[in-house]
Amino acid sequence: IPESGHKYYLQFSTEDYRTGEDAGNCLATVLYPKKKSPPAVSIKCSHTKDQEEIQEEDNRIYQRIRHQSKPITGNNIPDSYGNIEPALEPVWALAVAGSSSIMWEKSTETLGYFLAQVKSVRQWIREDDFTEFDYTVLLHEMPTQEIISCHMRLTWLPGHPLKVKHFCASESHGLDEASGAESGSAAGPSAEKGANF
Repeated sequence: IPESGHKYYLQFSTEDYRTGEDAGNCLATVLYPKKKSPPAVSIKCSHTKDQEEIQEEDNRIYQRIRHQSKPITGNNIPDSYGNIEPALEPVWALAVAGSSSIMWEKSTETLGYFLAQVKSVRQWIREDDFTEFDYTVLLHEMPTQEIISCHMRLTWLPGHPLKVKHFCASESHGLDEASGAESGSAAGPSAEKGANF
């Protein structure tokens, strides 16, 4: 689109990242603006799981987190053999969801990202019902093959959007800009911004 950028029309299928089951089909348009800013995304999906099933699964994960006897901490998830301890599966699930908002913000037409590993995670104890975690995640940048380290603060309660604040650093790029409060949901990320941390 002259003066605006490149617009892409996509049709793709999705799958549950844990079970590999079909999770539905999506149609999307993605506009990469000429100026450096996140892509404008419009997406519509047909889901094979109904909302009730999704909420039940969210509640199961939430209850596992809330019923720990002490704050959750962990390192190197998955380990060097690709294994994730069952007790750490809920924090891995949240890392996948939270890092997707970082990847969305950092991706360009020529660069993409994958969550490679959670280097460390620590749960904060809160007085309200929300769960809160500090993560250090490693993102694999494609096609450069660089590994980007990002610090991520994630806050979540079922039925509410996931809130993510982050900053990323890499050896060749120095310190990247930090994000504000980033809200995301299954419907897609929002552009809500807040103070840096």
